[in-house]
Amino acid sequence: MNIRRATADDLFGVQATNLQNLPENYLMKFWMYHAMTWPQISFVAEDHKGRIVGYVLAKIDEPEDTDNGAKKAEVHGHVNSISVLRSYRRLGLARKLMLLSQEAMVSVYKASFVSLHVRKSNMAAIALYRDALGFRVAKVEEKYYGDGEDALSMRLDLSP
Repeated sequence: MNIRRATADDLFGVQATNLQNLPENYLMKFWMYHAMTWPQISFVAEDHKGRIVGYVLAKIDEPEDTDNGAKKAEVHGHVNSISVLRSYRRLGLARKLMLLSQEAMVSVYKASFVSLHVRKSNMAAIALYRDALGFRVAKVEEKYYGDGEDALSMRLDLSP
């Protein structure tokens, strides 16, 4: 296995992995926007033939200015999507992809925390985020997904 920073050349492989695994799918312009705007924080896992077998796609949310010029929130990362093909699961790829993205969020953007959404029914992903990575549930967002399923909004503090 090779895990490396994602490039624009990887986007069709990333999209194919997403289409194979997840019910939430994105247009190519979504993938391209992330790859071009935050190139340092998205990663891919490739098999021995160079095929994309997993990825993490992330972004940075910058603080917004308030009316008096003060910053409203901290710089933080958000994981938009992560997926590993079924035949490559239970190898630690998702954990490694997440850790690399989190490290880059801190070193490049000085992010103070990272957030993500996960289907309330996705027990394997919840266990990864909570038990292996230390995320906590911040809130439940009702009917978050297109099919009406609730999402757990999870958060991990990245401060030293």
